Amino acid sequence: MISRIYPNFATHMEKLRHAMPALAFFGGFLWDALTIGRSVSAFDLWTLTAYLIGAGALLWYLGHRQAALAEAVPHEEATPETPAPWWRETGPYFLLQFLFGGLFSALFIFYFKSSSHFLATFWALGLGGLLVANEYLEDRYRRFTLTWALFGLCAMLLLNFVLPHVVGSISVVWFVLSTLAGAGLTHWLRQKTPGRPGRITPVWGIAAALLVAYALDVIPPVPLVKRDIAVGHALTRDYHLQQEKAPWWVFWRRAESEIHLKPGERLYCVSAVFAPSGLDTRLYHRWSHYDAKQGWVDTSHIGFDLAGGREGGYRGYTWKQNLAPGEWKVAVETENGHTVAVHRFVLSAEPLADGAAMIDKTF
Repeated sequence: MISRIYPNFATHMEKLRHAMPALAFFGGFLWDALTIGRSVSAFDLWTLTAYLIGAGALLWYLGHRQAALAEAVPHEEATPETPAPWWRETGPYFLLQFLFGGLFSALFIFYFKSSSHFLATFWALGLGGLLVANEYLEDRYRRFTLTWALFGLCAMLLLNFVLPHVVGSISVVWFVLSTLAGAGLTHWLRQKTPGRPGRITPVWGIAAALLVAYALDVIPPVPLVKRDIAVGHALTRDYHLQQEKAPWWVFWRRAESEIHLKPGERLYCVSAVFAPSGLDTRLYHRWSHYDAKQGWVDTSHIGFDLAGGREGGYRGYTWKQNLAPGEWKVAVETENGHTVAVHRFVLSAEPLADGAAMIDKTF
């Protein structure tokens, strides 16, 4: 009946079936973005830890089952066995795919929140690509080398968040230790799995790649998450920043992108960064001006302390005056030079007009 009314129905349904993994990815992304929120809570991390433990238990079970089948010697006159039910034969692989998908989805959200410059965003999008690819890897999960690599990557990325939460520090030492711990956990689990299926070498290769990427500032300084950053004319004690109002036809933003300053007037930069409770560190505002011959030239590097736990993000500010017109940027950095956030703006050569419309931005 449907084929008569809609002759191409079967063809379109087949195309939709092939597109389902990508649709599932974007649906999962939106769901995690809404449910996880704008911070990374301890509950989120312990939930993902449970996912990782479940995936590890499944890998051990699948290795045990494969080793048991390899050791079994079939009898020549034995009656052919009834095929195993679907849930017993392929069910564990579907469950493993679900657990990896949940881990990749949440880790993608976490790293995407912590990414505010090109290389870090590129890294987060790479995790998104793995999440999409995971939807197509159902038949390949029988290859243990691949599943060990996926498990090891999830373990390393998750511990990169968990360990700083536990110890209250974002020192590079904890990133290195958490990465090695994730790879070591995967290696240990394979050693304990009957038959030791697959190869573990790719896991250590992933660990080495993560350490190099972190050293090159490709991986954002997790678990810090940028909340907001802006520049303006005046700042009150309760963190109300005064900004120039955008023209009415620029409906997609409230503040003007080009800033006008009166002679000698201060320009304030305010940033809000989320950090877990118990984490104490020091952040810096690096002010840079673009020179046509020299490129970006640093003009100052000003630090302020950060104490974690505030849901709205810890607020810090710096100010400059007598700035040259042109392109500027302020980067929020950690003590070891990793970038948390970058804000770019243009400073006009024309002074602020009297009676210019202003707005207040609350941090």
